[in-house]
Amino acid sequence: MSEDIHNYSNDFSEESFWKKIKKFAVKAGKEVIEKALVLYYCFIDGDTPVWAKGVILCALGYFISPADAIPDITPLVGFADDLGALIGATAAVAAHIKREHVDKAKGKLKEWFQ
Repeated sequence: MSEDIHNYSNDFSEESFWKKIKKFAVKAGKEVIEKALVLYYCFIDGDTPVWAKGVILCALGYFISPADAIPDITPLVGFADDLGALIGATAAVAAHIKREHVDKAKGKLKEWFQ
């Protein structure tokens, strides 16, 4: 791997994921948070294949990484790059996203965005 390419999978940990989600949930918006949560629940599912977990790991690592293409503190567009990474990962692993992953994500959103 080139030194210029950052491996975002190294940035992922459950603790840092939940910390970022809780800190930026309202600012990032429902769409970004829902996609991140669906991918997270798919990632922790034992039925999800290793290759799909790798894709998810990179997307979630990018989401929680402080080294964003567009800093998350930038008004209006700060999470656009994160959303793009999450959408790409969702498309790549769509066949492995179960209804239960979506339901868990929606349940968590209800708690946070009532």
